[in-house]
Amino acid sequence: MHFGFSYVGLIFLVLLTVPNLIWTRHKPKDYDHYQCQENKYLTLLERIGEVLVTCLVLIFSDFNWHSWTNWNWWLIAAALCMLLYEIFWIRYFMGSKRMTDFYAPILKIPVAGASLPVFAVLCLAIYGKNPFLALAAIILGIGHIGIHLQYQNMIRKDNH
Repeated sequence: MHFGFSYVGLIFLVLLTVPNLIWTRHKPKDYDHYQCQENKYLTLLERIGEVLVTCLVLIFSDFNWHSWTNWNWWLIAAALCMLLYEIFWIRYFMGSKRMTDFYAPILKIPVAGASLPVFAVLCLAIYGKNPFLALAAIILGIGHIGIHLQYQNMIRKDNH
């Protein structure tokens, strides 16, 4: 592991942040009803994971592109996850912006808006051979995916 700025990490953070900022003005109408019921432990894990991931992807240069090895497939996998994540957002913003739209799978990936960025960060951690980022991705995943699975279950209950 090598300390240094990661432009790949910065690109990933921009790809994560911009749609989320736009989303704050285009939340599904019932979102606040579900958010107030969030599991506080999952929320804490999500926040810890977000801070760790944000810091770690920027301070290790190992995440930047380097000469071709088989490890580069992990960076490609991370980029594909991010591409699917951006497609998720485009589909959401062009749709009716309902809670059910927000939790519709992409390519059978459940809670894609929560799962894909976690998978992307985990792949980036493997590419950079960075156990700290892998642990941060796992912490983020437990919180973020857990919260969104909880929301998805609440939506199913409310719709039955």
